Amino acid sequence: MLKSELREAMRNKKRQFSQQQLDELSLPIMGRLLAHERMQTAHTVLMYYSLPDEVNTHKAILELIKRRKQVLLPTVIDGGKMVVRKFEGIQDLREGHFHIMEPTGLPFTDYQAIDLIAVPGMAFSSSGDRLGRGKGYYDRFLTQVPQAYKIGVCFDFQKVETIPTEPTDIPMDEVL
Repeated sequence: MLKSELREAMRNKKRQFSQQQLDELSLPIMGRLLAHERMQTAHTVLMYYSLPDEVNTHKAILELIKRRKQVLLPTVIDGGKMVVRKFEGIQDLREGHFHIMEPTGLPFTDYQAIDLIAVPGMAFSSSGDRLGRGKGYYDRFLTQVPQAYKIGVCFDFQKVETIPTEPTDIPMDEVL
């Protein structure tokens, strides 16, 4: 199956669920992420502020702030480059590219300090291969943070046996 076909198949699967159902399915996934040993020991965590069709991260992000983690969120700047910014609360968000809520602070540049990255995707394989939305933002960024533990975050129906990959695709260390 081509990447474009797999993306379309996943979009169709997601459409079978209401927003409430997706939010309910998100709770145990975020529970596992928050309880994860790597999350417990992490100081600096790159999360994503979820879109409606993704595993909902909103409450988990606020919980991480309560736990005094340094939380970062990605943003896309002109030229299509993904950078990360500090997130300290809802007041720091504005709507950015692709209607994704993004932080408004200064870019965070100490990439070596990032301990854990929660990575969204359209599909993941058990071996950690990831299918994104097709823009390559995460794959380009992940090459800059090889030390960070990468956790793919998805619904069970997004897990597939194999994903077509290219040399530029960065695998996850684990998929929840």
